[in-house]
Amino acid sequence: MQDVSLGNVFRFIWQAAILWAVYRGSCWFVEAVALPLPGNVVGVVALFTLLCLGVVKLEHVSHAADFLLRHLVFFFVPITVGLMEWGGVFKEYWLELTAAVVVSSLLPFWLVGFVTQWLHRRGKPCDI
Repeated sequence: MQDVSLGNVFRFIWQAAILWAVYRGSCWFVEAVALPLPGNVVGVVALFTLLCLGVVKLEHVSHAADFLLRHLVFFFVPITVGLMEWGGVFKEYWLELTAAVVVSSLLPFWLVGFVTQWLHRRGKPCDI
């Protein structure tokens, strides 16, 4: 059972505000420089960079991030329900969609593994 004190509520709101500010700042940056990447992807990179540089400490965002990760599956329910109406598209383009899902799943695994090994070889892994 979690402690639901007023201090924890304010801490959660403050940490969620930090995460939201990083996200909104990244969306603004993507629009300002017409970067062909989604703002949320740039936000993840920005948050990781801020954590590595020590600008944002892990304890500044961990409470809200843990809460959001714990309940992440609920954010996919509306998307999943909406996909049920796209059965005809899936039937017609199943091969292209399957290839896109496989490539877009494997490429990040490879990229994260490559970057992690590269950082460890340099001897300066991000010490969050």
